Amino acid sequence: MREDRILLAHGSGGRLSHKLIEEEILPLFRNPLLEKMDDAAVFELGGRLAFTTDSYVVTPIFFPGGDIGKLAICGTVNDLAMVGAQPLYLSLSFIIEEGLPMEEFERVLRSSKAAAAEAGVQIVTGDVKVVASGGADKLFVNTAGIGVIPDGVEISGSGARPGDLVLINGTIGDHGIAVLSKREGLDFSIEVESDCAPLNHLVFEMLKASRKVHCLRDPTRGGLATALNEIARRSGVEIRIFEEKIPIREEVLAACEMLGFDPLYVANEGKLVAVVAPEDAELLLEVMRRNPYGREAAIIGEVREGHPGRVVMKTRFGPSRIIEMLWGDLLPRIC
Repeated sequence: MREDRILLAHGSGGRLSHKLIEEEILPLFRNPLLEKMDDAAVFELGGRLAFTTDSYVVTPIFFPGGDIGKLAICGTVNDLAMVGAQPLYLSLSFIIEEGLPMEEFERVLRSSKAAAAEAGVQIVTGDVKVVASGGADKLFVNTAGIGVIPDGVEISGSGARPGDLVLINGTIGDHGIAVLSKREGLDFSIEVESDCAPLNHLVFEMLKASRKVHCLRDPTRGGLATALNEIARRSGVEIRIFEEKIPIREEVLAACEMLGFDPLYVANEGKLVAVVAPEDAELLLEVMRRNPYGREAAIIGEVREGHPGRVVMKTRFGPSRIIEMLWGDLLPRIC
């Protein structure tokens, strides 16, 4: 059924987001680069380049472990890294609501600078617009990024093959619960911090060790479940994951149980899913665990022929259940 108005859930990263893109946007702008629907477009221009763009809205703009500035830089860097690119240059643009305290804006700028320095990228262009009070939610950030793809690197959401194994670099759900706890004033015995981080150095180390990384995805909006569904659909394979293998902090699991959330659908901002050839899985796991952003890396599943486009999880109690793409909007304004 076609909606006659844009809903908040159209921005969730889940099923309605994909429907909006595939039914309304893609038909009008269809071309071979856009049709791949990866995190960044890959093309030849005196070498293989990757280009991406994104916009960031989060409430509140400051949260445990980060803020909207760090989020914007890391998110753009990670989108480039998910196609195997080495990020080089970013744009950084702001839509500011009238009345935003200058101290808060300066804090976001400093955070953005620190994140760019850690990732090793330069901010080379940007823009500033100010709208009247009530015309925005404090601050919106837009970015674009460009990077270089090394020779021999071929990574795409359509690259998963039967027999591959599925890896993740750490615990899930940290970012979404951190933002929610700050926004709603929830008080946990142990503060949950966002996992927001640039992953390009981790990806570089993985590709240096092996060129048998077939697919990378950062499970942001829509969480791990949606990212896996995207890979399964694009690659025409079935993905089977094991609940007991998925890393998750006890405090995040407790918060999800209290709030009635499935952690598989909670957003992450410093995590990647890697689909790799089975013969190099242990090597890549070791490489990931040597990186500060991969210490809790784990092999969580496998790719099978099975039912194309389906994700199945074997629960810790034994039975299996189908994991669908996010429907609706679990946590608004988180990335």
